[in-house]
Amino acid sequence: MPASTALRYLSQADTRAVLNWPDVITCLARAYERDDDARAAPPKVVARRGGLWLRALTAISGSGAAMGAKIIAKGKPKGADHFIALWDAETSKLVCLMDGKNVTAMRTAGTSAVAVDRIAPNEALRVAILGSGHEASTHAAAIATVRKLKSVVVFSPTRANREAFAARHGAELGIPCRAADSARAAVEGADLVIAAARSHDETPILHGAWLTPGMMVVSIGSTVPEQREVDPEVAARADVIVADVPEEVAHETGDMIAARAAGIAFEHKIVPLAEVVRGVRGVRQSRENIVLFKSVGSGLQDIAVSEMCHAKARAAGVGIDLPF
Repeated sequence: MPASTALRYLSQADTRAVLNWPDVITCLARAYERDDDARAAPPKVVARRGGLWLRALTAISGSGAAMGAKIIAKGKPKGADHFIALWDAETSKLVCLMDGKNVTAMRTAGTSAVAVDRIAPNEALRVAILGSGHEASTHAAAIATVRKLKSVVVFSPTRANREAFAARHGAELGIPCRAADSARAAVEGADLVIAAARSHDETPILHGAWLTPGMMVVSIGSTVPEQREVDPEVAARADVIVADVPEEVAHETGDMIAARAAGIAFEHKIVPLAEVVRGVRGVRQSRENIVLFKSVGSGLQDIAVSEMCHAKARAAGVGIDLPF
C-alpha cells in the first residue's frame, strides 16, 4: 500500500464499481494460501447487551502493507451496519474508510466460492438456494464464477421474492432457474445447497434428513450463538465439516451449539479451510459423502478484500479524499 496522507472514503457504490468476482475470489484464495501467523487475524470480539451487539474483526494483511478493522453494529432493527478502516503499515496513518456492506457480501460469497472450487467436482452443478436476498444473489454469482451451473432452484418464504429471484438469475446466468414451493423441494436432487437466509424466529431452514450422499452444503447464516440456520442433523450427517474459522464455528454458532446440545459429536470432523486451500488436507465431494462448509467470516477475508479494493479505487480515481 503506497504511503499517503490523504484519507480516502469509499461508499458502497464505490466498492461495487471497483470489485468483481474473479478478482475477489483470487484475492481470497491467495490470502488462504499464505502460511501466515494466526496472530495476524485474531478471533472476532463481540460486545453484547440485551439484544444489541457490536462485533470487531481485525487483521494485518498477508502482504504486510495494510492493517485494518471492520466494525459491525446490530441495534434494535433486524439488520446490521458495517464499517471498515484501513491503516498504512509503514506510516501507521489511517488511509481509507469504506462502507463495509458490499465488501462483506462479496468476501462471504467469495470465500464460499473458494471452498466450492477446492471441494466440489469440476463439473456442471445443480444448485439449490435457500433465500432470495442479497447474500443469496451474491452466492449465485460467485459460484457461477468457479463452476458451470446446470440449474438453480430457489426457495424463500415469500412467493413473489423467490419467483423474482428465479427470473432475474435465470436471465443473468443463462440457465434454467425456477422457484420451489418449499425448502425441501428445492434441495431435492441438488449437488450444492446454499443456505443463505435464516428464518425470522431462528427456526432452522435446512434439515439434515433432506440431504443425500453427493451433496455439498454451504451455510453462512449462523455466525453468533443466538442465530440458527441448519438443524443438528446436518452436522450429524456431514462426513466432513470445512470451517473458515474452526473454533468459532464449533463453539460460537447457534447451529453447532444446538448440535452439541443434541449429543452430536462433530468436532473431530472439522477441517480448516486454510488447510484445504493449501493442500494440507484433501477434502473432495463425492457421490458417497456429504460435505458441509460452515462460514462465520473473518478479519483475514475482510482486510484482504478491503486492501485490494482500496488499491483499485485509488488507481481508478474512485472515492473522495477527506480532510483529516
